Amino acid sequence: MGLPEQDSSNIGLQDAIVQYKTRIEQFLTQELSAATVDEIILKEAMEYSLLLGGKRLRPFLVYATGGLFKADLHDLDAPAAALEAIHTYSLIHDDLPAMDDDELRRGSPTCHIKFDEATAILAGDTLQSFAFNVLSSHDYQQVTAPQIVKMFSLLTQAATDMCAGQSIDLQQTNTLNTTELETDVLLINLKEMHRLKTGALIKSAVLLGATCGNANEQEIEILSQYADAIGLAFQVWDDVLDITSDTLTLGKPQGSDVAANKTTYPALLGLDGARIKAKNLITQAVHALQQLPYNTQQLEQLAYYIIERDH
Repeated sequence: MGLPEQDSSNIGLQDAIVQYKTRIEQFLTQELSAATVDEIILKEAMEYSLLLGGKRLRPFLVYATGGLFKADLHDLDAPAAALEAIHTYSLIHDDLPAMDDDELRRGSPTCHIKFDEATAILAGDTLQSFAFNVLSSHDYQQVTAPQIVKMFSLLTQAATDMCAGQSIDLQQTNTLNTTELETDVLLINLKEMHRLKTGALIKSAVLLGATCGNANEQEIEILSQYADAIGLAFQVWDDVLDITSDTLTLGKPQGSDVAANKTTYPALLGLDGARIKAKNLITQAVHALQQLPYNTQQLEQLAYYIIERDH
């Protein structure tokens, strides 16, 4: 049974966040319940990580962008869920001892702490295949086969880019004070890493929604500019929060970037410089949206929210 249709185009950001968050979590629960995973502990680990909560920023972007083009909410459920499954798989693996070695995620024990390392690896692997199964098996109402193929392409490329970004991140751990590169070169390298590791999934969220809504090439290009800007701003602000927030608020270890001696925007630009960088990126994002002849209020509000959040 499908989820009820809701018109969120003219409501405030916080109400829209709640509506979309409720919708995607209901859909994820429904899809997980129906998923054929013939091992109880593995399925429990998948459910634990996927339904643990979080901002659900990426599903929001799928729904809000698709809404610009009057895409069917039912059709948007599948790409939103698939993307969130890919995102969750990346978080599970990112937290592993071989990577960031974190014990907290969204205020709760990470998957490998709650279960064990091997189960966490398998849960991440299975969530990745689960994502593409959801995307391929959904009973779309207004989406054509070429659009579905395009969504597959967007999601696979985003997942590939995300892994490449994580690889670069691992190589840069414990290198901040050992490199002889100039600051401007370090900033170029840092931007590229975040374009891949964080920005790729955020951009794919926007483009999945646009593809579901059958946006044209010019609209896709404008939305890509918006997505690139908010994707980088999101990571710049995360770097700021790693210094200014606390573990309880963040729901993950505060100060982990500093402890790992990683190259970050505050480390290269200073805290105030990083804040200015994030604000300038949001200005770019909003200016891009103003080229579209649609009601982009939700996407604009979401852009500002990225640099107003405390976690």
